[in-house]
Amino acid sequence: MNQTDQFERILNTEDFQKDVVYEGVSFWKDVYLRFIENKGAVVGMILIAFITFMAFFGPMMNDHTYRSKVDEHINLPPRIPVVEKLGIFDGERNGKNVYEERKLDDVYYWFGTDNLGRDLWTRTWVGTRVSIYIAMLAVVIDMFIGMGYGLISGYVGGNVDNVMQRFIEILSGIPNLVIVTLFVIVLNPGILSISLALVITGWIGMSRVVRSQVLKIKELDFILASKTMGASTGMLLMQDLLPNIFGQVIIMSMFSVPNAIFYESFLAFIGLGLQPPLASLGVLINDGYKSILVYPHIILPPVIVLALLMLSFNLLADGLRDSFDPKMKQH
Repeated sequence: MNQTDQFERILNTEDFQKDVVYEGVSFWKDVYLRFIENKGAVVGMILIAFITFMAFFGPMMNDHTYRSKVDEHINLPPRIPVVEKLGIFDGERNGKNVYEERKLDDVYYWFGTDNLGRDLWTRTWVGTRVSIYIAMLAVVIDMFIGMGYGLISGYVGGNVDNVMQRFIEILSGIPNLVIVTLFVIVLNPGILSISLALVITGWIGMSRVVRSQVLKIKELDFILASKTMGASTGMLLMQDLLPNIFGQVIIMSMFSVPNAIFYESFLAFIGLGLQPPLASLGVLINDGYKSILVYPHIILPPVIVLALLMLSFNLLADGLRDSFDPKMKQH
């Protein structure tokens, strides 16, 4: 066997090491791949999508409105068609079928009714709309006010940074409850008072995170190179600094959402939020709390929805943090 035949035989063997070409993966695709591997984050995103869908379409699934009252239907337990044959959600309380006692054979309330005869299914999902609105408002406030304030403060530095940070410290020293109370006195309790309170103080945490990231990044070589090439301040902020901190901005926004939702629910619970007959999860929890020992079905739906909503946003935020954090990248 000559040398040519030996060389061809070596090339045809499976043991011969060949060059492997790896497909390049972009940053955002890498983030996406790591995100979908996080089962908790995926479950959280699905739950958020489901709750949002039900908040907008759930009230349309029956003929009741959030404020309609039926005196004959006061304090009815949950009753669901078909499911009632399994012995659950069959309208029974203390071993007695309340619907049969009141001769309501063809009446169904999936979450039951409250002490005024209002449908809890409709009121729960209408109240969830308020929580979704607060979540969206919190993200918008973080993205625009908090991120913009932090970018300017960190990049400009010097006396401007000192003045801006002292202003934040003054705002931080005023309790949120005091701010809401002042708005309630002027504007009456409602969603407007809570929204304005979030606009005033809800962005402070985000601005501090963005400022710290900008202070660290603006001293790196690629920023100096951009300045040397004549890049304007606006170009530096939008094309160099912002893309490098955008991951942190998204993460912080997701973590701020559960706090904002709980904040609104707490204010509604203590009477500084929406007022009946308007519905929010906090209002419903407050109504159910008053009769929790006698009619526990009133408080359960809003508590469960609120807990799932906050848990889902926390799971989503954890997944985004692990996806954007380069230290979590597996080599």
